[in-house]
Order: sequence, then structure tokens, then C-alpha cells
Amino acid sequence: MRFAWIILCVALSGCGRYADFRLPPPDSAGPRAPFEWQPSGQPVLPRDGSIDVLNPSVIRFHGEYLNLYSDFDGKIWHTALAQSADGLIWQKRGRVLSPSGWEGAYIAANGSALVSGDQILYWYEAGEPFRIALARSKDGTNWSRQGAAVLGPGPRGSFDERGVSDPFVIRDGDFFYLYYTGLDRARRQRLGVARSRDGTEWEKLRSNPILELGSPGAFDEAGLGEPAVWTSGEFYWMLYTGRAPNERRRIGLARSSDGVQWERDLSFAPIAGAETWDREVVCDPTVEVTPEGIRVWFGGGDVARPDENLHGQIGFGWLRTR
Repeated sequence: MRFAWIILCVALSGCGRYADFRLPPPDSAGPRAPFEWQPSGQPVLPRDGSIDVLNPSVIRFHGEYLNLYSDFDGKIWHTALAQSADGLIWQKRGRVLSPSGWEGAYIAANGSALVSGDQILYWYEAGEPFRIALARSKDGTNWSRQGAAVLGPGPRGSFDERGVSDPFVIRDGDFFYLYYTGLDRARRQRLGVARSRDGTEWEKLRSNPILELGSPGAFDEAGLGEPAVWTSGEFYWMLYTGRAPNERRRIGLARSSDGVQWERDLSFAPIAGAETWDREVVCDPTVEVTPEGIRVWFGGGDVARPDENLHGQIGFGWLRTR
């Protein structure tokens, strides 16, 4: 009987890996809605000799900006590094992580970097099905992998049973919070959240997903992904990628008072590509909160495809209070 109970408990995902939780109260300071999108125009990180450069993750570390971004060489997605004094003019420093061991031979990228003490923590997707791994570095160039994946797919019937990807991690109080994309057996992509005290042992929110697909005809009716979360102006805010049936992608805005129950900001027009280079795809946001507004780095492409060969490049813009 005890063995049967353990099997049932695991199947229902209620034994330590799932929990009911909320994030701490949101920050009352900082930029407030309504927000207005102000793009910079041309890419700040062009693809040059790569097929695609996408999925920026920008941090401040030792007085400069580091960008851990995804670099596709035609077969493999790598994580590459660029450095900048201002976040606008970047110097590429080459690839720093490629898939190895259990990660397979396709991807070690689409990650989220966070400064913790004197080191950088970097969660990224790898493997088949997609799982989320962790690496650490003290300089952005030399990395030590955690080993096994730190977050994997959910049980049969869950919203993420076929894969977890697109991590975005914030820290608030005693916990790290990891927002991610879950893939179910119908190949639907929706968003979830997990929490951890150490960045390695995670428990998922029992009520995931936190945001459902858009209604028919909406810009995000065919899939959600690549969340980027911050808190300011008495709310948690999320930029996320919305996918249309024709694979055209735009970025939407959602808000929450507790970090787990989200609603779309319908007053905000989804961010669409305004230039030739990003006319079909705008995706992969990452953010920095400043007193002047929210700095946003994002991926863009001129080919509407679900995965690669988008002619992907990295752009920049602002969310400013109107």
C-alpha cells in the first residue's frame, strides 16, 4: 500500500516537486503603466557570419554589460558572449557553451543569466526532450556545468510533459523564480513558473500554466514563449513572445499582482517588427529596469519559421511611461 501511495503521489506531482506559492509583493517604485514602445531601429548585435543570433540575456557584471545570446551555426545552437560598456555597442567574444553529454548535439542556449555574489548563474535549455540546465562562471567565458538537468518535463497529462524551455530567472527574497515555456502532448506552448532556494532544486507551481493561449485570431493564439519578468509600479510585468499560426511572432505584455496569476495588458499593442530585418519575427525579450524606463533587448528576423534560419539578429528598444 505504501509503494502504491508513492507511485500515485509522484503521478499527481505533489511530493516536493510542486507547491502552491506566490511571489513577494511587487515593487511600488519604478516605471509604471501605461507603457509605450520605442524601438531603436537597426540591430545592435548583427548575425555577421552566423545563421541566427537570438535570445539575448543581458546582465551587468563587474562594471560592464554582458550578453549571453544564442548563436546558430546551421546545425547547432551555442551560447555566445558579447561585451559592452553601454548595452548598445557590442563586441563579440565567441561561443562559450556548446551541447555536451546528456545535452545531445543540437542546443545549449536560449538561456537566462543572473548575477549571484561573485559569479554568474546561467540557466539554459538542452537535451531531447528539452530540459533546463545550469552553468556557473566567474568571468562569462569559462563555465562549470551543474551536471544533470535542474528542471525537466512534467508528468503525463501536464502542460509541460513534452518539454520545458526558455527559462527566465529572477530573485526575490529567499527564492529564485524561474518562468519558462511548457510543451504539452498537443504541442501547445504555454507559460509556467517554478521556485528554488538554491537555483538547482525546483518546485513547480501546482496551478501551472500561468498564462493560456490567446483567443482565435489573437497574435498569440498558436503559442506562448520566452517570458521576461520584472517588477515596478506596483505590479509584476511580463513581456512574452506570441506565435500566430503562420509563425509570425510578436511580443505581448501581461501583468500580475502576485507573480503567478497573470492577465494580458490589452491596452498595450503587441510589439511588431517595424524594420526590414525584423518584419516577420520579434521574440526573445530580456529586460533591465532603470528610472527612465525598461530597456529591452530582443531577437528579430525577416523569415517566419518556428525554430531557426530566421536571419535572426538582436535589437534594442525602450518601454517608457506614456
